[in-house]
Amino acid sequence: MVLGQELSYPFKTKPYEHQRVALEKSWNKEEYALFMEMGTGKSKVLIDNIAILYDRGFLDAAVIIAPKGVYRNWELAELPAHLPSHVLHKTVVWNPTATKRQQELLDSLFVFPDEELNILIVNVEAFSTKKGSAFVQKFLKMHTALMAVDESTTIKNPNAKRTKNIIKLSKLAKYRRILTGSPVTKSPLDLYSQCAFLDEAYLGYASYYSFRSRYAIIQKRSVATHSFQQVLGYQNLTELNETLQNFSYRVLKQDCLDLPEKVYTRRNVQLTKEQKEVYESLKKWALASLEEGDITAVNVITQLLRLQQVTCGYAKLDDGSFKELDNYRIDELLSVLEEVSGKVIIWANYIYDIRKICEVLGKQYGKESYGAYYGEVSDDARQKLIIDFQSSSSPCRFFVGQVRTGGYGLTLTAANTVIYYSNSYDLEVRMQSEDRAHRIGQTNKVTYVDLVAEKTVDEKIVKALKNKINLANAVMGDAWRDWIT
Repeated sequence: MVLGQELSYPFKTKPYEHQRVALEKSWNKEEYALFMEMGTGKSKVLIDNIAILYDRGFLDAAVIIAPKGVYRNWELAELPAHLPSHVLHKTVVWNPTATKRQQELLDSLFVFPDEELNILIVNVEAFSTKKGSAFVQKFLKMHTALMAVDESTTIKNPNAKRTKNIIKLSKLAKYRRILTGSPVTKSPLDLYSQCAFLDEAYLGYASYYSFRSRYAIIQKRSVATHSFQQVLGYQNLTELNETLQNFSYRVLKQDCLDLPEKVYTRRNVQLTKEQKEVYESLKKWALASLEEGDITAVNVITQLLRLQQVTCGYAKLDDGSFKELDNYRIDELLSVLEEVSGKVIIWANYIYDIRKICEVLGKQYGKESYGAYYGEVSDDARQKLIIDFQSSSSPCRFFVGQVRTGGYGLTLTAANTVIYYSNSYDLEVRMQSEDRAHRIGQTNKVTYVDLVAEKTVDEKIVKALKNKINLANAVMGDAWRDWIT
């Protein structure tokens, strides 16, 4: 194996130039940060890195930590797509309430001798529990492992229990990696615990508070009997940036000349217990209703959309009102927004979704950060939103639109990230909405993110749209049962 201008390693998928550079810089480092913008393929770089270290006998295991909405994607999509075929491996996903079969898989991680690469995938929330932390500790003590945190801003809070546990456990790993598209989501202080996971010595400060004193401008404030430290601004950022360059590699889409013009990615969203119960009940009702009635494309699609509404976090009742369901979809949207920079288009299929998204964005980013575009919004307000969104000096960062209303004719090239909170079943609507950002005037690659609830109608709709299938035709004949079930 040679890592150089000509790569002789048997990659499963050929790396882009920026991925090759990232791998050359990081593959043999014990600690490294991949600050690669969403859509540039940081997951592939990590997988190739693990494979190379395994081939050379430097490790026999890997722990991949990711948020709840992403961690299953490593098992289902990333590893099958990129782990070289010659690497013998087993992949096990942590489950605190494992079935007998799942427990057998977890136990298989501790069978010796074992020639396979053992890969353990854990959601970051597990480290808030004793059971999850203890299992990973046992795994790391019994293996020579690489430990990686995907979307490492999830450990930016130095006082969070999961952050403390992950940093403590990182000392048991021979190799450590952090991956994120945007390491600084709110302030440069976000960097401390992410880098502390790698090695506290890299930043030169033994504690978060000494780090804060160096890079933040702080003033002591008092309210009644309570006093606190208020951050007024930041300082010495050039120095901080130079320090980061010693152990990290930054990649922006605009610098990746060989990336395709459109980059597609998917974020999995788990259903809550309440959603699963409602979804199953509605699915049974839909099957019975269709079998007794007139099976037309309109009737089938109506039932599919009702199921899709449940995956989005609500159910429409017979009286026309809405029942909100416990769900993780908004949380996953916010997680994606933390990882990307610049302006973002958020498409949704339902007005209920748009109003909910706007409510949350207002709380998280401020009321000037977003604008809504759907049927009930006046023409004047719509026009103002387009002007504000396209203006680089406007605080309006998020265009939240109903895909059928705003998906045609608009120019929204200020954004190079497009998120589909929920998808229309109409292929033409999807294609038109993609082109609001990808048209004349766009100077960057555009990343399209689909939020998808696993094993639901969400998956079938997205798959059909990407395969350029018209759903109105696809659900006819005997095929409609497959779509419902």
